[in-house]
Amino acid sequence: MMSMQHSDRLSHGLLHAFVLDGCGSAQAIGFSELEHLQLTEQQSVWLHWERSHRLTEQWLRESSGLSEFSRELLLEENTRPRLLRLDNQELLVFLRAINLNPQAEPEDMVSLRIFANAKHIYSLRQRPVQITNDLLRAFEKGQGPKNTSEVLLFLAQSLTDRVEHVVSDLGDTVDQEEARTDSDELYIPSPLGMLQARRTAANLRRFLAPQRDVFLALTRTQESWFLVDDAMYWNELSNRLTLHLEELELTRERVGLILETEHRRRNERMGRTMYLLAVITGFFLPLTFVTGLLGINVGGIPWAEQPYGFIVSCLILAALAFGQWLFFRWLRWV
Repeated sequence: MMSMQHSDRLSHGLLHAFVLDGCGSAQAIGFSELEHLQLTEQQSVWLHWERSHRLTEQWLRESSGLSEFSRELLLEENTRPRLLRLDNQELLVFLRAINLNPQAEPEDMVSLRIFANAKHIYSLRQRPVQITNDLLRAFEKGQGPKNTSEVLLFLAQSLTDRVEHVVSDLGDTVDQEEARTDSDELYIPSPLGMLQARRTAANLRRFLAPQRDVFLALTRTQESWFLVDDAMYWNELSNRLTLHLEELELTRERVGLILETEHRRRNERMGRTMYLLAVITGFFLPLTFVTGLLGINVGGIPWAEQPYGFIVSCLILAALAFGQWLFFRWLRWV
């Protein structure tokens, strides 16, 4: 029966549909049951849709009962984390989730669009998100959210938990590179790896900063269907995201210090190499001068038949060398 319901939901773009019983459990329903669904006082419904499915758009426009403004925002192509308060105690919440799909970069975050009121919560995904699996397991254990406000809070907590893992792994990677760079003068950190870590931190911060503001705004919400202690949990999520943002900023700075340290060491190694080359060149310069001088074809130089012809040639060469030195001094090369 469950597999048939699942196939029915997928064919209509509906990924998950549950009626919450108000006690932590939920009953799965099919797409065909939505039209005549009647909720009791304690019940509420959560629907999770595939945004790009054509029947999802059709259901939102024809059967959802949402305003045109809400429908257009839920279906828009690109979103950023934000919160919109609507009439009749309704909310539109746009969040971003860590991309844990195969062959995907974590910082290429997944959009999650949510409409919520006292009895209904509709979520739309652009790409697969893992947090819905956490919600399904909680329902199976009878420990899931009891109402729509708790579903919204549960999704936000799952998003933040996965951000914490990615930020922690990123910090550990930079820790290892920093420790090896400090302990081994000969170790060369991977520039591409460090630049990738910096890019990941920057991209995560791009979406987590406004998402932190969304959580902070929800601490001041005045919707009647929110529980009394929800503000405390939203405030804690905001504080956790603030901590992650600070860690990401610190990671960017530490990556810059690692690259700066490697650049300084490379310059020092190059300076030592050039110094050694200059010493070797200076050591062989007199020998080069003597061999060049003694290798002169005396019979072909001017005044070769004169007794002081060789000395005159040497003085001319010395004058040329002195003139070259003056020229270099004028150019401030020496």
